[in-house]
Amino acid sequence: MIEILLQGILLGGLYTLFALGQSLMFGVMRLTNTAQGDFIILGAFAVVAGTTLAGGAPFAVALAVLPLAFGFGYALQRYVLNGTLGKDPLPSLVVTFGLSIVIQNLLLELFSADPRSIETGGLNTQGLAFGDSLSLGVLPLVILAIAVAATAGLQWLFARTALGRSFRAVSDDREIAELMGLDAKKVYAFATAIAFVLIAVAGALQGMRTTVSPSDGPLLLLFAFEAVIIGGMGSFWGTLAGAMILGLTQQIGFRLDPGWGIWVGHIVFLIVLVLRPQGLFPKTRG
Repeated sequence: MIEILLQGILLGGLYTLFALGQSLMFGVMRLTNTAQGDFIILGAFAVVAGTTLAGGAPFAVALAVLPLAFGFGYALQRYVLNGTLGKDPLPSLVVTFGLSIVIQNLLLELFSADPRSIETGGLNTQGLAFGDSLSLGVLPLVILAIAVAATAGLQWLFARTALGRSFRAVSDDREIAELMGLDAKKVYAFATAIAFVLIAVAGALQGMRTTVSPSDGPLLLLFAFEAVIIGGMGSFWGTLAGAMILGLTQQIGFRLDPGWGIWVGHIVFLIVLVLRPQGLFPKTRG
């Protein structure tokens, strides 16, 4: 049981990174990004391509991708997604779904359907032994640490900085925020830019952890969406908790039967959705 618990927490760390960008965009703009998983895969392939061109140095390439992701996210929100925002969620869903299709086909054209991975010099196979029967992977531990740090960083950003206060202001009441002098469109763009940095981090780590292919995006979106819904839309610590619950239930399912892991996670998601649709730890106002 200890091994299941630890492996579930480690898997939950990865799911947290999948979901934080989604949680941020929904929390600020009430925008559900249905291309979230495909952008994660795009980030992974960006690092794959950069590593190939540079002849190695995957971690340096991954760091170099982050400012590109920031700029791409800012421009996407500023010049595309801002035009879809409103009381009707359908336009943003349609546009991001279209982006999902475009990304998948673009990656197929550029990289084919063959799975790729980011070479880490053996980091993805290294483990730390705890006693005689328990070993934890170094890379999953690194991913968990980054996930917790990213969650804490977002919470600090929202609670302690002027930018975070502007995020909360336009989220609570856009019209009043604009009367106070805020440019909501620019604030939204900064929120998406930060979300895309998190997406790029998730993509790089996913590519280092396992193989990725252009068709993986919808499954990653599903994991991200389930983690956000279980934890509570717009709540960062809730997203972390939801991801941990999802990872743990999947590990329990895998232990019962190798084919049950993903299915058990879906069942827990549906139970939470029925019994507590606002999530276990929903965002609080104020």
